[in-house]
Amino acid sequence: MRAARLIKMVLLLQSRPAMTAAELAAELEVSERTVTRDAQALSEAGVPVWAERGRAGGYRLVGGYRTRLTGLDRGEAEALFLSGLPSALREMGLEDAASAARLKVSAALLPSLRDASASAARRFHLDAPSWYHEPEPPGLLPVVADAVWDDRLLQVRYRKGGGREHRRTEVARELAPYGLVLKAGVWYLCAEVADDFRVYRIDRFTSVEPADERFERDETFDLPAFWEARAAEFARSLLRTEVTVRVSESGARQLAYTGDRAAAAEALAKAPPAGPDGWRTVTLPVESLDVAYGQLLSLGPELEVVAPEELRSRFAGAVERLSDLYR
Repeated sequence: MRAARLIKMVLLLQSRPAMTAAELAAELEVSERTVTRDAQALSEAGVPVWAERGRAGGYRLVGGYRTRLTGLDRGEAEALFLSGLPSALREMGLEDAASAARLKVSAALLPSLRDASASAARRFHLDAPSWYHEPEPPGLLPVVADAVWDDRLLQVRYRKGGGREHRRTEVARELAPYGLVLKAGVWYLCAEVADDFRVYRIDRFTSVEPADERFERDETFDLPAFWEARAAEFARSLLRTEVTVRVSESGARQLAYTGDRAAAAEALAKAPPAGPDGWRTVTLPVESLDVAYGQLLSLGPELEVVAPEELRSRFAGAVERLSDLYR
């Protein structure tokens, strides 16, 4: 533990002209007294750490000293490519590996380029979760992530989704974990089971046990392509009902933002041309009449429900209530 901290301290000092004890303590997550002891230990080991006292003082390396401890190990190299996803790294337990990798890369750069990572961080940040959603990382995620990195089989128990009966049903599976996907704050595992690739929500795992055996990864498996195809398939599978609506020109533009964009675009493409009044009749696939009511009501006077009659009656009732409120 201390050896790793000493190496990190050297890399920090190598990547910057000088650092105060407070700055080092914050980076290393130790006290300033520990920083003082570590600096003395490095100096006794032959690393030329120079301590300057006073308000403007701090620690720096002298004599153009360069450590050769800049080679990335495999874990650090893999984590480095995820360094733009700080929350994902933290949830998978890879934050320390990514931090060490960034330090080693920074130490290997020319002095004029060492502020590149800070410069990029000041200009770009990825916030993966959706609005109004406080993500709660699944407790079993780090174990699953380790198996993904290590190509190790997993023995899992999984709580099925779907109806109420399914939610109470647990199944046991042996999975070959190929990849992790973070979608709108929810973690998914893409895994091979019984010669088929499937998607599992991590928060539905009730137990995860890494096996002793590793699996041989199919190098032709393309995680982004697989996820894109499966996500599109899943979104379409939810659209089990159709409604017929009339939309104005403005309503047609807004229709894509009320539900499934691809389905709305396809429905508009198949719809006949607009009439003299500029309105178009569109047959739109929806998840259910309840969902359609909530989604399509947002278009207000830019949309009229034609069928089914049940949904049209609900819209008529909503219009009457709104009229009473604003009369």
